[in-house]
Amino acid sequence: MGTQHRRSALLLTASVATIAALTACSGGSSGTVDDSFGFAIAEQEPDSPITVWVDASREPIAQAFEEDHPDIPIEIETYDGNAGGSDSFRTKIALFDQSGEGWPDVVFSTQTNDTSWAAQELNGAQPFAAPLNKGYFDQEFLDGFTTGALDPMTVDGTVYGLRNDLAPVVLWYDESLLNEFGYEVPETWEDYLALSDRLAAEHPGYILGTVGEAFTATYINYWGAAAPIFQLDGNTFSSDFSDENSQRMTELIDHMLDNGTLVQDSVFGAEFVTKYADKIVAMPGPVWFSGALFQNPDSLNTAAGRIGAANPLHWEGGEEVTGNVGGGVWYASSHSKNLDAVETFLEYAISSDRAVELASGLPAYDSAADQWLATQSESGYYVGDFAESVSTAASSVWSGWGFPSFSIEVSYANVVVPGLAAGKSLADLTAEWQEEMENQAQVQGYTVE
Repeated sequence: MGTQHRRSALLLTASVATIAALTACSGGSSGTVDDSFGFAIAEQEPDSPITVWVDASREPIAQAFEEDHPDIPIEIETYDGNAGGSDSFRTKIALFDQSGEGWPDVVFSTQTNDTSWAAQELNGAQPFAAPLNKGYFDQEFLDGFTTGALDPMTVDGTVYGLRNDLAPVVLWYDESLLNEFGYEVPETWEDYLALSDRLAAEHPGYILGTVGEAFTATYINYWGAAAPIFQLDGNTFSSDFSDENSQRMTELIDHMLDNGTLVQDSVFGAEFVTKYADKIVAMPGPVWFSGALFQNPDSLNTAAGRIGAANPLHWEGGEEVTGNVGGGVWYASSHSKNLDAVETFLEYAISSDRAVELASGLPAYDSAADQWLATQSESGYYVGDFAESVSTAASSVWSGWGFPSFSIEVSYANVVVPGLAAGKSLADLTAEWQEEMENQAQVQGYTVE
């Protein structure tokens, strides 16, 4: 492609002196910085294989790239994708930083907050994540992302990662069950709460969602309620469960746990499928539930013509905002010895027709998103205006949520999941949950407010 040929010429015609200077600093400290790309470039080996780390869900796109680009050697390695805030990405990179070698060329992470550490110098090594808008990628390509998609990966105006997909929360609903029971699609959190009481009384055993996953109550409920429990202002972290929106959401979750319309099962567990595949009346959740749950033959496998996506829930009279669950990020290694191949891979993974075909959720790249939405809408699977609701959600994600170098999922899994399982209410656990997050923030070097 044109961009690749231009970049090859740029790299291969660099003076021997410049390459030597850059190579000397590429293994450890940041040293001399190439003015074109904004980071110290390792000596390039255009024929060297690139190592790509992906989770199981992204392995197919890496394999498709390998098939479509036989001229580019690639080594695909699968890992947990840093799911649940496991910190496996940072832990592995720290080991390579210490040894001064072995870094992968490309990494996919499910966590949008990894930029907070990947853009910093750690252990005497230059930042793992390569700056992408300082000459490495064409600005025309970067401008193709949906507005705001790259914000979590941007530090002081420098883009350090490429968003794979957007994961705004919509309200999924089963039209056949709503019609059978005579219910309307809820539009607000208040409607949702009222529906829970009717459903519990009239059709016990049917549900409106789950809080059993580390991402559920956190990103879906609290973020979607504009509750300031996970905020970052510069280097200051704060968590406020006394805020009105926080309190209302805590009370809503406790109320629905009590009446049985919210459950504690994992959406990825076999028991959830067995017990609730035909009993989910409505459920707030990310757009990627479309492929991961509803159309997945190994999960809910819901028949066509039943499921719809409605606009996100919001507080009556409040901001019409929603939460966001993930939306993975691709990182290019600043240590790569084959930056041309890395660029080609990332453009393919983000914007190619195969990327659209293999996407389980809304792509972050505008042209790919348009194709994906059109395909979904034309498939006949969904009821209602699927594309309109998803587009509304994508532009409504609440901006008050923070992106520190740790994940809220860890504290939720450590404190809330076992606490609820032991019979405690969420209100009983919020003080301990907040303290756990504040301790994590202090360990990471943040000032806690």
